[in-house]
Parts: sequence; structure tokens; C-alpha cells
Amino acid sequence: MSATADDEVSFRAARPEDAETVFNITKASITGLSQGSYSPAQIENWMGERTPRFYEELIARGRMTVCLRNGIVVGFVDAEPGEVTRLFVLPEAAGSGLGQRLLDIGVAQARLGHHGPIRLEATINAEAFYQRYGFRSTGRGQFSHGLGGEPIEIVYMEL
Repeated sequence: MSATADDEVSFRAARPEDAETVFNITKASITGLSQGSYSPAQIENWMGERTPRFYEELIARGRMTVCLRNGIVVGFVDAEPGEVTRLFVLPEAAGSGLGQRLLDIGVAQARLGHHGPIRLEATINAEAFYQRYGFRSTGRGQFSHGLGGEPIEIVYMEL
């Protein structure tokens, strides 16, 4: 499923029926792209107790955009004023330029009604991707989803 010049790529607002797909993309992205940066236990517990319902609620806010390649959703971005909150692509879509196009959308959305830096929390495996875009690292932190286990290291970044 690697990208070719013949691929038809489009973007649209996420719809309620995309919630399960977005959930699955997040899980696949974490599993496929975070190996080597995080332990198997961290990856296993990453999603915590999230379900597709969590993404239904995010989609209902009206700020999520999905990327379709040949009619299939392969990634998404979510943003709010001043922050790109989520950006995930399927592992097979990584490196194809779709992540950068989604980030363009996310940054533009984060700028709406906001003056000042655009922030995000990156995974350590995605730090270089955001740096190539122009984000700079401002510190490190961690998050956990309340299931216990090892916290997940993140990088605070801003543009």
C-alpha cells in the first residue's frame, strides 16, 4: 500500500462513522511506528481504555480532518486553537508525504483564532518529523492512561 503517483488523495472533515477507523489508525500507527522508541509494554498499554467512542466525541467537535488515499482513510489530524492535538497515519502511509499534508491542515486549523506559537506533544519517534517541518523541541514530559505501567515519554514542541 505504498504511495504511487497514480494514487488519488483527498481530505475531508471526519464523520461520526469514521470513529472506528480513526481508532484503528491510531492503534496501528502506535504499534507499527513506535517500535524501537518505546518498550513493548508501553506500546501495549498506550491506548489505555480508549474505544472508538472516544473518537466519536472528538469528531463531534468538528475539528478533525481525515486523509483518504484511493477512497480509504489512511490518516487524520485533529487541532484546536494553538495546538495540533493528534496526527496519525497508517504505517504503510508513513514517508509518503501525507503526514506533512495533514500537518499543514492541522497547523492552519490551530492558527484559527490564535496568535502565538503552535504547540504539540510528539512521540519521541516522531520528533524528527516535526523538526523537519520547523517545530522546535521545548522540553520532555510523559503521559499515562491510568492503567499503570511505564509512562510514555513525549516531546513538547512549538512552531
